[in-house]
Amino acid sequence: MKQRLGLIIALIVLVTALTASAQDYGAGKAQSFIKEGETLTLEKCIEIALRNQPNVIAAVNNVVAGRSRVGEAQSNYYPQVNVSAGYSRIAPVVSHVTLTGLPTSISTGPSSFDQYNASATLNQNIYDFGKTQAQVRVQKENLDSTTGDYLNAQTQIAFNVKQAYYTVLEAQKQLDVARETVKQLEEHLEQAKGFYEAGTHPKYDVTTAAVNLSNGKVGLITAENNLKIDFVNLNNAMGIPNGPQYSIVDNLAFRKYEITLEEAIQRAYLIRPDLKSAVAKTKSAEDSIAVARAGYYPVLTGNAEYDWSGQTFPLQRSWSAGVAINIPVFSGFLTKYQVEEAKANYNVAKANEDLVRLTVFSDVKQAFLNLKAAEEKIPSAELAVKQAAENLDIVNGRYANGLGSPVDVTDAEVTYTNAQVTYITALGDYRIARSALEKAMGIK
Repeated sequence: MKQRLGLIIALIVLVTALTASAQDYGAGKAQSFIKEGETLTLEKCIEIALRNQPNVIAAVNNVVAGRSRVGEAQSNYYPQVNVSAGYSRIAPVVSHVTLTGLPTSISTGPSSFDQYNASATLNQNIYDFGKTQAQVRVQKENLDSTTGDYLNAQTQIAFNVKQAYYTVLEAQKQLDVARETVKQLEEHLEQAKGFYEAGTHPKYDVTTAAVNLSNGKVGLITAENNLKIDFVNLNNAMGIPNGPQYSIVDNLAFRKYEITLEEAIQRAYLIRPDLKSAVAKTKSAEDSIAVARAGYYPVLTGNAEYDWSGQTFPLQRSWSAGVAINIPVFSGFLTKYQVEEAKANYNVAKANEDLVRLTVFSDVKQAFLNLKAAEEKIPSAELAVKQAAENLDIVNGRYANGLGSPVDVTDAEVTYTNAQVTYITALGDYRIARSALEKAMGIK
């Protein structure tokens, strides 16, 4: 019982130590990518994600596996050499038979002996009517497909990082707006208190200003929490959930992206990774038909063997060499059905390729239209900020001179804050729309 208890305690200690080590490793891994207090550019964030995201790591290993499958197919070009050795103890069986004709015992006689053997064999494919060549082409095209999948994973991850990056920038600017709003509301409250104490404005103005300040502080708390959450999403997009504190470069300013719809579509058809992957799968399926048809044809191989065998050393030696032809006569219609299956798989692959082309066109056109719509919103949103700022200055001036009401001030402040948030959102939407168009074109 004591031994069992001691074993359980030891296992708990071991699991705890391994968990702590894994956590330390995760933290150290994040530290190796980002230093505490570092300022990251968008390009740096994408670089970190491409080195660390599990999807990319999986896609890279798929490419490595694809290269290995090419080598496996090419191995049939080379001779196959095998060496074997064996030892046997051989003895005759002697039966002792009684008068009734039934055996009473079985024993080995004195003439048992040892048998040794060893051999080296070589087999070489001489001609198989292009089957090996077609298999190599199939695997090379599959490698092209997995390479396209790898590039597509990179493109998707880069887009995820861009989207999270610009969302953080939006949240930072909205937090600045919330802080500015709270500061203005605090000043307005002090102003209302001064007017009330001077007897020029009623207590209602003070109460209204206090309520507005409380609401502004609630909005500030929400903006702070949104920024924290957006940083969590950016860390996850980079594949480092335990990353240290850092800041990012502000590149949210509007810069027009010059490209036509026709140029975007043509570029997508040229470089879109998932389309390249679909094309490679179609070619692979087409060559698989040739592999299946090769089952109708004979295979010519060469072989050679060198043997050592005997009961005592030195062993007797012998060798043989020759060629063999294997002619398929009847296989239960196996090859016929394999060819039919290969043709059907080709039709599926071709249909999938056509579907990807349609998807590429749709993705690019929708992303282009969204970019143009986002672009058109920015001037109006920017103008709205200027007009709202002018209106707020006018209302504040009137209120300071005793001509306005706190309701007018509140409305003007809300309008100005909303205009700022709308403008920031428009800038972020444009950046994200541009990133979506780049993803639709296959640009990392």
